Amino acid sequence: MSLGFEQAGFDIAAAVEYDPVHAAAHKFNFPNCAVLPCSVLGLSGATIREAAGIGTRQVEVVFGGPPCQGFSMIGQRVLDDPRNALVREFVRIVRELNANYFVFENVKGLTIGNQRHFLDELIVAFRGIGYNIRLPWKVLNAASYGVPQNRERLILFGARNGISLPHYPPSSTLLASDLDLPGLELGPTCEDALSDIPDAELFESLKERDWVKTDRWAKPSKYAAEMRCISNAAWHFAYRRKWDLTVLTSSMRSDHTEISRRRFRGTLGGSVEPVSRLFKLSATGLSNTLRAGSDSKRGAFTSPRPIHYRFPRCITVREMARLHGFPDWFRFHVTKWNGARQIGNAVPPPLARAIATQVMAAAGVSPQRPKEIVDLGPTRLLEMDMTQASNYWGIEIPIGRRDRKSGARKRKQAEIEALYQQQLLYA
Repeated sequence: MSLGFEQAGFDIAAAVEYDPVHAAAHKFNFPNCAVLPCSVLGLSGATIREAAGIGTRQVEVVFGGPPCQGFSMIGQRVLDDPRNALVREFVRIVRELNANYFVFENVKGLTIGNQRHFLDELIVAFRGIGYNIRLPWKVLNAASYGVPQNRERLILFGARNGISLPHYPPSSTLLASDLDLPGLELGPTCEDALSDIPDAELFESLKERDWVKTDRWAKPSKYAAEMRCISNAAWHFAYRRKWDLTVLTSSMRSDHTEISRRRFRGTLGGSVEPVSRLFKLSATGLSNTLRAGSDSKRGAFTSPRPIHYRFPRCITVREMARLHGFPDWFRFHVTKWNGARQIGNAVPPPLARAIATQVMAAAGVSPQRPKEIVDLGPTRLLEMDMTQASNYWGIEIPIGRRDRKSGARKRKQAEIEALYQQQLLYA
């Protein structure tokens, strides 16, 4: 969301992120943004203003996607459920900052069944603090906005009473179900997104680190050229970053067994490999929804990265980023687990940019391309574990360490692999 709003012409003044590892990654990519590595629970608008150094200046927009976990039965107050405290805090922060606009992002499930009552209560709460809501609300698919991934998210627009409400952004690319719509072109495919990236398995160094300098880049598609930021237009209205486009980043290799590779090869693109339950990308299709995996309290299972459409392996974090709409200068934590979580939890930047462009239009502002070129942060911000990141921010470790469930899962997977090998031998 931060990147998409910056690409639309906004200055990102402050960001709140509870996980210190993810807060450090945000600071690396947005070095001029104030990062508050804490929960929004009890965080005041005044503290945010002070950290951002904006004084009494008008805040144009507050955007975010607070988790919603407590869904009660019909007739009960779901917004009062303690598990939905972060959503109530989002409403409070919008009020305390007196923002002209807000953008609330969340999962599509919030619009279905009993969860719908939560959404209705949320709209009432925003109206109660003086905001109009764009209705009917909409669920937007990132694939309709130039992203090679099916990813649906609820987007809720709000504007202070008396201020023009943003409209929902019109689709910019076609989905398979939209072939009768005039004036749109087909969106990028998985092949468009990934075909120019050198195969990570060509580089031994990527077993130990997540980057390598290389001249093995293939000719990029139109989409890939934008992700490479080859032209000035690819930056949109964001600040350009200093970076080396010959360096392949976020590409630490995975260690697959030959048995797994055999299964991966035998799986058709666009289908699920039956043992690992991993989706195999189709060269001419879209990625499935990229997920973040489980957190440390649930055993820290890694994100289920899809199988590459061409190579018998799971895609890298950089390839995930391409399928999500992140440009190549944007960096993630060096580990596959944290890097994949950072992408899986993110709103695709092209979707966020389309949303933010509508807020900019409602505000009656014409953005200008900034001349300033920004240095990215120090790479150590991407290399810290939970303890190191907490020490960097000067806070206590807020999140439990990974437990041993991940090891149990690996042992179970090894058992499945052994059974599969026996079947091959008997066959």
